[in-house]
Amino acid sequence: MSEGGQPENNQGKSRPADRRKARSLALQALYQRHFSDSPISQIEAEFVTDNDMEKIDGAYFRELLQGVDRSRSDLDRQFEPLLDRPVSDLDPIELAILRIGTFELMNRIDVPYRVVVNEGIELAKRFGGTDGHKYINGILDRLSPRLRPAETRSRRA
Repeated sequence: MSEGGQPENNQGKSRPADRRKARSLALQALYQRHFSDSPISQIEAEFVTDNDMEKIDGAYFRELLQGVDRSRSDLDRQFEPLLDRPVSDLDPIELAILRIGTFELMNRIDVPYRVVVNEGIELAKRFGGTDGHKYINGILDRLSPRLRPAETRSRRA
């Protein structure tokens, strides 16, 4: 336990701030992967070596990075019908954010859909283009009811 009584990173339940940092790091690694022929394991090792993993939920980072990389085609098929252009025309940052958000909606039911959408918006504000956050919001907000119908129905009622 930390001095503040919070579980140490990678022990017990992670703190939202540690997950937020894990998402940010996963986004950067996926962006690098977009332009690299390096295997995801090598990129992961570089990011773990180059970053202070004490302040990041390392398990969540690895889950996002490996899960998104492994499931790219499946993830793209989920949000592709909602796009106004082909997946190949998306900005690499927006594409990585959509993949992370879609992965979380599909695989991390413990993370509320509103958190997933908000985290995508925040990543786009930090790393994306001028209005990229609006685009991310629109896609993830429309995707949420398809992937989490019971949760979105009960929360929007």
